[in-house]
Amino acid sequence: MPKLEKGLIQVYTGNGKGKTSAAFGLALRAMGRGLKVYIIQFIKGGFDYGELYVADKLPNLTLKAFGRGKFVTEKPPRREDVDSANEALTLAEEKVKSGEYDVVILDEINVALSLKLIDIRRVMEMLKTKPNHVELVLTGRSAPDTLVRVADLVTEMKEIKHPYNEGFSARKGIEY
Repeated sequence: MPKLEKGLIQVYTGNGKGKTSAAFGLALRAMGRGLKVYIIQFIKGGFDYGELYVADKLPNLTLKAFGRGKFVTEKPPRREDVDSANEALTLAEEKVKSGEYDVVILDEINVALSLKLIDIRRVMEMLKTKPNHVELVLTGRSAPDTLVRVADLVTEMKEIKHPYNEGFSARKGIEY
């Protein structure tokens, strides 16, 4: 029996820090209320992110990361990056359609879209056909306008000031 009466589509985008952190905060809140959460990380597999060390210890949470552990910079992108992102999208379609999860988070899917690793038409079809009770959260810079238009909630993280600009490196436990 679904726990949410109406699941919305949320988009966290922009060039500022905090998109994934906001999504994980929502996941934690949802789990605290007994909701089942599935997180799919596009293009983050192989990186040493702190959330990977705790995800399997949390009740009602499943996390699956895809990617080769390198930033995708090649144009056109490597075949393995396209294949990995499409494997993540196929899993996303399956988990959303199943209705088994109350919250599905597609972390960095917007980046996968902007890099043309996956087809926007598949994503839009998934949004259109998602079960009514499933809350869907899509994160990453450069969310396409089509996605922004259909979302119920869109938050843009805007960088005002960042320590990277002063030469600070990413810190374990804070940025990753």
